[in-house]
Amino acid sequence: MAQLYFYYSAMNAGKTTSLLQSSYNYKERGMHTVLYTFEIESLKSHFINKIIRSRIGLTSSARIFNKTTNFFYQITEINHNSIVHCVLIDECHFLNRDQVVDLSKIVDILNIPVLCYGLRTDFRGDLFAGSAWLLAWADKLIELKTICYCGRKANRVLRLDKKGAVTSDGDQILLGGNDRYVSVCRKHFIDKIKLPS
Repeated sequence: MAQLYFYYSAMNAGKTTSLLQSSYNYKERGMHTVLYTFEIESLKSHFINKIIRSRIGLTSSARIFNKTTNFFYQITEINHNSIVHCVLIDECHFLNRDQVVDLSKIVDILNIPVLCYGLRTDFRGDLFAGSAWLLAWADKLIELKTICYCGRKANRVLRLDKKGAVTSDGDQILLGGNDRYVSVCRKHFIDKIKLPS
């Protein structure tokens, strides 16, 4: 029986690597997967496909999604032409409520498992919208773990400014890797960021 999965973590825990490994496992058994990744406005292209790239160098072609993507419609169309065995969503924290409902319908009506991978919270410690809805609607919640520089489990992300100092200013979405973000434990998150009272 198909289920909706939410794999979440801080940055650098291997979410994309895990997604690509799951897709590979299906394909190795002759099954068809459909992968999606979020289309950042500033990187908008006219292509339907994009490359998902993990930090350790694994890659795969993927469809792009944005705030208006209707997953249920698209997967129904694709499934009409060739059987879909699994849908995998990278950067799922950028989903909205309607899209999480769409993914639930893919599971419940089409009987296709959906595996979502993303961050739980942003650099302020607030839930992303997609993550909040997946925490509420997913059948299975799986935390992927990484570690803080102190050795504890990292479950928060700090944003760094251009000089490398911790900042809590700016938009929720800002592209960047290790130069802009660092995963830390709750203790070091609270130590480094000024939380509103």
